[in-house]
Amino acid sequence: MWLFLLFVTIPIIEIALFIQVGGWLGLWPTLGIVILTALLGTVLVRAQGLAAMGQIKTNLNELRDPTEALAHGAMILASGLLLLTPGFFTDGVGFALLVPPVRLALFKWIRSKIKVQSFVDIDGHPTSRQPPHPQAAGPGDIIDGEFEDLDEGTHKPGGPPSGWTRH
Repeated sequence: MWLFLLFVTIPIIEIALFIQVGGWLGLWPTLGIVILTALLGTVLVRAQGLAAMGQIKTNLNELRDPTEALAHGAMILASGLLLLTPGFFTDGVGFALLVPPVRLALFKWIRSKIKVQSFVDIDGHPTSRQPPHPQAAGPGDIIDGEFEDLDEGTHKPGGPPSGWTRH
């Protein structure tokens, strides 16, 4: 029912705003503003969308939770759709979604409404909430391990390959 109300009230708001602004500014300035906001919105959405994609990539590469970056990306995408839709109300909401503090507040509100029960990996196995952060050994680090030399004395430098690699 709320979705129906949304689809009915937003066009009514947009029509009322077009009538008010058109009566105040005239037809051509009103249409110019609509086209200008679409162009400006496209430039801003592209820049912020690329930044969000970079943040998602960084989070994935560092095995950090990408949820917030993904949510920001989704809100930027929604902002682009709203800015390309002709209208003053949708432009206002679209530009508001391009403001990072607004997106962060919206993300925190949405996150407070969602309760995560469990996580599973791609194979459906339960996993911890945060993946472990792999750390490379640095200089001076000691790595404890055991080994056994299977080819002791059989490989001479400059001699034939050991058989572990193919040519």
